[in-house]
Amino acid sequence: MNISILVFGKNHFIATLPDQIRSATAFSLEVMNNLNQAVSRIQMTPPDIIFVQASLDGSMELCSWLKDQTKLSWIYCILFEDRPQQLTDRNKHGWHRELEMSAAALKQGADAYIWHITDDKTDYTLADLTANHGLILAQLSVGLRKAQKYRDLIRTNDMLSAIALADSLTELNNRRALEWDLPRQIKIARTKKTSLSLIILDVDHFKKVNDTHGHLVGDRMLQILCQRLRHNLRCQDTAFRYGGEEFVILLANTNDDEALLVARRLNRVVSEEPFSISNKLTINITISLGTACLQAEDDDQGESLLDRADQCLLQAKTTGRNQVIASKYLSHVPHLKAVSS
Repeated sequence: MNISILVFGKNHFIATLPDQIRSATAFSLEVMNNLNQAVSRIQMTPPDIIFVQASLDGSMELCSWLKDQTKLSWIYCILFEDRPQQLTDRNKHGWHRELEMSAAALKQGADAYIWHITDDKTDYTLADLTANHGLILAQLSVGLRKAQKYRDLIRTNDMLSAIALADSLTELNNRRALEWDLPRQIKIARTKKTSLSLIILDVDHFKKVNDTHGHLVGDRMLQILCQRLRHNLRCQDTAFRYGGEEFVILLANTNDDEALLVARRLNRVVSEEPFSISNKLTINITISLGTACLQAEDDDQGESLLDRADQCLLQAKTTGRNQVIASKYLSHVPHLKAVSS
């Protein structure tokens, strides 16, 4: 995996890092020395690992800020102690001072605290420098493992989310996905001041298909229906299995009249060609559809929008089926009673 490392430090600080880091092609290094710019960069494109040079102004503030960012808790932050006074105190007071300062650094938000040795300090031997670089590389390995586990977790969550939001029979999005996506689409439409429409459709006399041919045939018919719907939708349209033989289609950037055209096309492509279930069985089916367009008075969750489209669907079914009723043409009558498919 290609790891992104953000170095919050001065340019010469890079030169003091182990060669394995500076020359590795697997790492993407970016150097910044301004606190505000570093924070903006982390918020916009979070790195996997952060190296912080303690002597740079804003280093402690960056560690503390990062600690408070719950959504960025997976970033591994390594603080490199190179402040002359701290190094002097450590040498003067011994190991207990080092432990105190390490504890303080970790409390401030660093995941690792390293006393940084560079080859320009004459009071350290080559062995000391080698051991220090070994510690840096070891802490980097910890950061790499954490980054890999985070990425694995994201992939697993994405897979589980896809499973949770998909209908296993038709491979369309399911009702839960609609309940998540509809409010989001409404928010986008209102923010951008664009139109948003919705189609709700139902297979006519679907119970008769199940009763006559069995549920396996009914399932296969729904699969073929969804394939036909997908092939006749536009790229901005999103289809959902709402329940049983009922489906909802969200139409972004689509007004009332355009939604009516889409619905009529779907009605036509379903009714004009029989459904070939097997070599021995072909079934003719039709669908009824209702359409509605988002209005200013509609709620943010889309319940009223769905309800208007559903009333249109009910009118389409009660007045003969195999047709489209748009909300702009809906008869001004009380809520219609449900009818059998």
